[in-house]
Amino acid sequence: MQKTSIQGLSKMAESKPGLRKPTFTKVDQLRPGTSGHTLTVKVVSTKMVLQKGRADGPQVRQMRIAECLVGDETGLIIFTARNDQVTVQV
Repeated sequence: MQKTSIQGLSKMAESKPGLRKPTFTKVDQLRPGTSGHTLTVKVVSTKMVLQKGRADGPQVRQMRIAECLVGDETGLIIFTARNDQVTVQV
């Protein structure tokens, strides 16, 4: 695992236009219809709801969707993980 200092991360963020420092949110602060939140949560359970191959040119690409029960000390939510996110969650 590569270690990067906090100072190094902020320099990386400054060098790329459009990036900003993440503001962390708790589950109880989430509201319907909003997006772009950064949370630190624990995965309680996962359930694969869709997994199928899709022809995308010469390669077959997997499409995966999982529902994940995640939470912190303020509450629990269902997070819908898609494709690469499913690998991280499962």
